[in-house]
Amino acid sequence: MTDPNQPTDPAGGVPPQQPGGVPPQQPYSNVPPQQPYGQPAGQQPYAAAPAAPLDAAQDKQWAAFAHLGGILWILPSLIIWLVFKDRGRLTNQEAKEALNWQITWILAWVASQIIGVIIGSFTYGIGYLLFGLLIPWALYIVNLVFSILGFVRVNSGGTYRYPVNFRFIK
Repeated sequence: MTDPNQPTDPAGGVPPQQPGGVPPQQPYSNVPPQQPYGQPAGQQPYAAAPAAPLDAAQDKQWAAFAHLGGILWILPSLIIWLVFKDRGRLTNQEAKEALNWQITWILAWVASQIIGVIIGSFTYGIGYLLFGLLIPWALYIVNLVFSILGFVRVNSGGTYRYPVNFRFIK
């Protein structure tokens, strides 16, 4: 005979009891999950180890590549700075300088486009020809020259500061 107060399983039988008379744990209870064996409390089970610092040659190489990447706009300098900023002092310094230059250069390029559209609407397109086409090409040539100068200077063992650069990232 079964007890009417004891829950039954769908097949009509009585659920088995665990040793010691403890009922099975119910799902979605307020009991926190158990830590894996040998795992300290509060640590992620598969936490990544910190990356090794760069040696002097690698530090110089990535610092120089951060400047050279400016030829392809902002993305290479940003990626190099985010990945290597904590691994090498020179890479952090030079990638930050290159990234600040790229931000400054892009703002100047966007401003020339906006001015070109505004002036072009009043001068029947002649202002757009100057501000929307010629000045952006000149800005790109300046970016190309400064990026190559930065690459050469850092690759030869020095540091490089762009002549006109707003320091957005300190």
